[in-house]
Amino acid sequence: MNIEQLKEMATQVRRDIVRMVHKVQSGHPGGSLGCTEFLTALYMKVMERKEGFDMNGMGEDVFFLSNGHISPVFYSILARSGYFPVSELGTFRHINSRLQGHPATHEHLPGVRIASGSLGQGMSVAAGAAMAKKLNNDSHLVYSLHGDGELQEGQNWEAIMFAAHHKADNLIATIDLNGQQIDGPTDKVMGLGSLRQKFEAFGWLVMEMDGNNMEEVLRVLAQAKAATGQGRPICILMYTVMGKGISFMEGTHEWHGIAPSDKQLEEALAQLPVTSLGDY
Repeated sequence: MNIEQLKEMATQVRRDIVRMVHKVQSGHPGGSLGCTEFLTALYMKVMERKEGFDMNGMGEDVFFLSNGHISPVFYSILARSGYFPVSELGTFRHINSRLQGHPATHEHLPGVRIASGSLGQGMSVAAGAAMAKKLNNDSHLVYSLHGDGELQEGQNWEAIMFAAHHKADNLIATIDLNGQQIDGPTDKVMGLGSLRQKFEAFGWLVMEMDGNNMEEVLRVLAQAKAATGQGRPICILMYTVMGKGISFMEGTHEWHGIAPSDKQLEEALAQLPVTSLGDY
């Protein structure tokens, strides 16, 4: 996809997100909307993927979603990139659907490699997968996405130390820095301090980017990919706006986990132009 096609896809994914959450009056639109450019770029342009899906991920790049509550954007991206029919998005959070509120492996949904949503665990999984690729002489990369609030969980820092010690230089972990979590701003709940200084002190190479600027996302992801294989895992600090693209949702924790009303959905969709890709 070229840059304009990627931007159009991001708009469509945002339409998917708000429609999915609205339909069942349940889900997490805020963080999903903020991470749309990143996941669009990753799946539609950056990652090297093979045909079909298998759980071991040999011979291709793999991605792990740690902050599993942003499943709406993940499911939309997986469907739009061919892992399962786009029409299945209409079953989000329904009983017996493969698209549960947090991704789960027992549903056997193509594209989902771990059950996630128990925050703080994804870094451990990503580091382990990176080491497995090295042991299997697989030169492909491991990408992961983490919320800033979940870095308050101590397990992350054990995994961050592990990855640096074992020179997991095939790992690119991105932190969604929207400054919000379920109970309020991260700085008020439990401040994270300088994540750049912390990751660098643990031995990681750190980059930063505006996660809602498609051109910048592509540029920094390319830089990160070029920096792999040099002895250090890579952290991208990605600054985003929670609820990006919908004016009344932007920048507040209040839209972390609530659904829009009928009127709010209408207003939200009016701010997201209809695309050539079409709604599910």
